[in-house]
Amino acid sequence: MQPGATAESTYVVAATDTARALGSGALNVLATPRLLAWMEAVTCAALAGSLADGETSVGTRMSIEHLKASPVGATVAVRAELNHVDGRLTRFNVVAHDGDGSVVGHGEVTRVVVNERRFLSRIGAAPA
Repeated sequence: MQPGATAESTYVVAATDTARALGSGALNVLATPRLLAWMEAVTCAALAGSLADGETSVGTRMSIEHLKASPVGATVAVRAELNHVDGRLTRFNVVAHDGDGSVVGHGEVTRVVVNERRFLSRIGAAPA
């Protein structure tokens, strides 16, 4: 894991991604919880190639600003860049742009690399 690692995904806002559908508001626009989920997903993708067998990462802190509404049908590109590594702790800058290049949201996501079996055993859950 080295700072500078990136990942990007592009999404099309569906009716199931809206604030109304997710219960985070009354409007049929991209819900902030969905934007955060997309941001978290690209951080996972950025780490995927550098994790050892049996390792995964868990989100521990998210701080984002959702700046612009995106209607159903809008395209949103989400990008993560690893900017800090301290042992198992990783920190990413995340940004989402719409089809015209406007910033939809941005922020920071922190993840910690863990051994999957050990992590799950601590909470009494079986591995997937």
